[in-house]
This record gives sequence, structure tokens and C-alpha cells, in this order.
Amino acid sequence: MVTTNKPFGEWGEVFPNASCVVTLADRLVHRSEIVKVAGESYRLKEARDRAASKAEKRGAKPGSAER
Repeated sequence: MVTTNKPFGEWGEVFPNASCVVTLADRLVHRSEIVKVAGESYRLKEARDRAASKAEKRGAKPGSAER
């Protein structure tokens, strides 16, 4: 099982060699089933919640940069 949050079209950003990406994707999808799951990532949601909690403890607004 392989999971990713990047569609195949964006794999070139992760893997610098374009021919490698085509070969890798070809081998992964051969005789496979692709299941797309819609919705927000749990890890992303948890990271945002942690950041908001830390910002609240510091007295800053979530998403604002301290200088």
C-alpha cells in the first residue's frame, strides 16, 4: 500500500528526474487500484490545532508571525 497527498502530476516536484517519475508511477499503478479519499488531512488539521494552541498560550493570534 502506498499513500500520498500529491496527485501524479505533482510527483515531478518531489522526484527531480522526470523519467524516473514516469517509470515509478507506471510500476505502481500496474495492476493496482487507486482509491481517492476526499477531505482534509488529519495530520494537517492536528498541526493547525497545535499551532493555534501554542499561539494562544503565547498570546498571539494563530497564523500571525512574531518578530
